[in-house]
Amino acid sequence: MRNDNDSWDITTGVGSTALFVAASRALEARKPDPLAVDPYAEVFCRAVGGAWADLFDGAAPDHILHSPFGKQFVNFQGARTKYFDAYFAAASAAGVQQVVLLAAGLDSRAYRLPWPDGTVVYELDQPRVLEFKREVLADRGETPAAQRREVAVDLRDDWAGALTAAGFDPARPSAWLAEGLLVYLPATAQEALFGGIDAMSAANSCAAVEESVPMPAELFGFKRDEERAAGDDGTFFTLVYNERHAPAEEWFAERGWNAEPTTLSDYLPRLGRPADLDDPEARAMTSAIRLVTATKV
Repeated sequence: MRNDNDSWDITTGVGSTALFVAASRALEARKPDPLAVDPYAEVFCRAVGGAWADLFDGAAPDHILHSPFGKQFVNFQGARTKYFDAYFAAASAAGVQQVVLLAAGLDSRAYRLPWPDGTVVYELDQPRVLEFKREVLADRGETPAAQRREVAVDLRDDWAGALTAAGFDPARPSAWLAEGLLVYLPATAQEALFGGIDAMSAANSCAAVEESVPMPAELFGFKRDEERAAGDDGTFFTLVYNERHAPAEEWFAERGWNAEPTTLSDYLPRLGRPADLDDPEARAMTSAIRLVTATKV
């Protein structure tokens, strides 16, 4: 179970969910018509080895990512990656040179996106997660396409102070990303996160958020107990908080941002990847998730 002081590396707790996302991105990249290609996603999985490497060698046929729901989840990760890649392309085109990845995990955008000269990418996450990514890519001789600055901090702590200490300038426009993050924060920490983004954003800054509607408490409790009974203490329901401080669109709009939501149920069909609504898990995921971008005016 989560607690206010828990920590993790890339294979434990919340950290392991970054591998799940990386594996999904890697499987998406192997498709003949991928929505997005992350050339480092499979690299991270193979660096961990075991079942994460077996996933790509045909030795893990029963892995959840090969299940009907898993295939829908891979589609979602491809769509989500495409959406936020386009968001950063637009921010760069508008002249934004400060990028903040909140809970960066195994996000490789500092390495794989064509950043304009002068761009600084700040990656905030647990120290062991950042260390893993840095060492894996350094061993391959990879260098980031922008100036990359690690900010080893727990987002439940004073991350704003740590970000400023790393060189972030609140007087200059910035582009923020909270991808696959909010469900791992209690509502109070979500509120503090949004408040920090707003307080540290100059005019013409932008923010992008993935959010989901909390499940009914009874259903969430059933799912969590089901995981425990199966011995799955670190898969999903035992790691997340079934809470939401406020819808991102409303929260940012009330503070003078222009916010625009995109529902997953609308976005996937536009990309030619409609969800299988006969699968109850895929239907629940599709109906609950929204991708939101906002610009501060």
